[in-house]
Amino acid sequence: MTTTLDHLNHCSPQDFVHILHGIYEHSPWIPERAAASRPFASITALKLALQTVVSQATEAEQLGLIRAHPELAGKAAIAGELTAESTGEQAKAGLTNCSPEEFAILHKLNADYNSKFGFPFILAVKGPDGKGFTRETIIATFQRRFKNQRADELAECLRQIGRIAELRLNDLLEHTLQFGKTIMQWSETLAAWSDDEDGLTCAYMTPAHQKTAEQLAAWMREAGMHVHIDAVGNVVGRYLSDATDAKTLLTGSHYDTVCNGGKYDGREGILLPIAIVKHLNDRNEKLPFNFEIIGFSEEEGVRFKSTFLGSNAIIGQFDLTLLDKTDADGISMREALTAAGHDVKQILAIARDPAQILGYVEVHIEQGPVLLGRDLPVGIVTSIAGSCRYQVQLKGVASHAGTTPMSMRKDAAAAAAEIILYVEQRCANGTSLVGTVGQLQVPHGSVNVIPGSCNLSLDIRAADDATRDAAVNDILAKIEVICQQRNIEVNIVKAVSAPAAPCAPWLMQQLAAATQRAGLPAFELPSGAGHDAMAIAKMTDVAMLFTRCGNGGISHNPLETMSADDAEVSAQILLDFLRNFKGRD
Repeated sequence: MTTTLDHLNHCSPQDFVHILHGIYEHSPWIPERAAASRPFASITALKLALQTVVSQATEAEQLGLIRAHPELAGKAAIAGELTAESTGEQAKAGLTNCSPEEFAILHKLNADYNSKFGFPFILAVKGPDGKGFTRETIIATFQRRFKNQRADELAECLRQIGRIAELRLNDLLEHTLQFGKTIMQWSETLAAWSDDEDGLTCAYMTPAHQKTAEQLAAWMREAGMHVHIDAVGNVVGRYLSDATDAKTLLTGSHYDTVCNGGKYDGREGILLPIAIVKHLNDRNEKLPFNFEIIGFSEEEGVRFKSTFLGSNAIIGQFDLTLLDKTDADGISMREALTAAGHDVKQILAIARDPAQILGYVEVHIEQGPVLLGRDLPVGIVTSIAGSCRYQVQLKGVASHAGTTPMSMRKDAAAAAAEIILYVEQRCANGTSLVGTVGQLQVPHGSVNVIPGSCNLSLDIRAADDATRDAAVNDILAKIEVICQQRNIEVNIVKAVSAPAAPCAPWLMQQLAAATQRAGLPAFELPSGAGHDAMAIAKMTDVAMLFTRCGNGGISHNPLETMSADDAEVSAQILLDFLRNFKGRD
């Protein structure tokens, strides 16, 4: 007989523990404590309650849980002493069929890892999509994580145990994902098309970019949408309402990528609502408003160093002078668009009428570790950080490293070092404030020459402009002081100044209600990264839902990841949001 959530909610505590005995390896204390939190509104709420018990346990209990898990392809596996759950998981990943060389590598990795950290390496070998990692990926992950600090690995092992438990619960309850696996599969399809062979790069109007647009349009049509690709390459799908004079709710994100980027940044926010519309259309379910999904053609600025091209066209603020910008090969944006079959004369016609727009909601992978650290699959964005970027040029005197006394030097690199440390110190004083020096060069530097010049970048962000601007003013003033004290000439050029984009409370409240109906807390967090929603906020009210990012929260990187289950949670919340959406009074 299939176990149901209803049965788990109403059975005795003893039966609850017995039924869930295989979810956490040899650790009945976890369901014992979670039983007190019944009833659970959803399977997602049950998963969160179990993992919360783990998070709130003592370190000794957590270590006991980790040590209760077997090594991958270890002695217990060879001896046939694994639990049924672990046996199936390791077999699906092919760990029972390792070559002698692979067994030797894993045996050494297991020994070295346990020696360094004091507990076994844990990995949910079924992976983020449930299909299973390859042995090569498992070994590569093992080697990468071996470089971590112990506290980070302890936390990561517990997260991996949570993922293992999640997948086991799905199997126990025969829980089938409606959207998550489709979103992950579509992401893999798009990730196969790249401008280079070594990673995922999809720059504006390249062949990979155009192929991606065509595929998105095809999926939109299959989902029952009216589709077109506009003059700047935005892929637009409209799911029309039967209501007379219906207005339009917008969603979407970008489908271009950074160089050697991740599979989900931007693209989740297009694929997820397409999957929802397909579900609605298959049920012949209409919404009381038009629902428009926009795959924005360009947000990252890789090819022409101009960001938000797609979303700026939607709000009627596309800068036509950008058409004359050229890429590294001397090809202008105008030429690239024309070669791709677009009519640049139609760009201004793309602009939407704000009076016909109800609002905008974007789903996006978090690209950070906040949700991961809180064991939450989703979060509601409060504001998209505004940023100020500067290029700082420092000029001292290049002189002989051996003959110039320390007290007589005009060392531009030493000034830069002091500036960097102050940026770190100043930006530590604020909950949403961050500062980064991402570029640092010593032109014509030599090992035996005191640096006569140094160039650095400065990026200051915060969820509100006042906090950001106060930090910027302090940092710029400090740079002047440092340079005066060191007799360094300084030239500071502002490169970017983008205001913060607060999310609309009335939209956030509706996202929060849908999140709570899913059995989850409506956790709020700011976004430190920029998004198309920042541009759309100039035209209409916006909101954002973040999906948890795995691998420590890394993004703009091939290691960027999320799970099918987290994508499912985001999709179910957005679907609920759409079905209960109320326009602003």
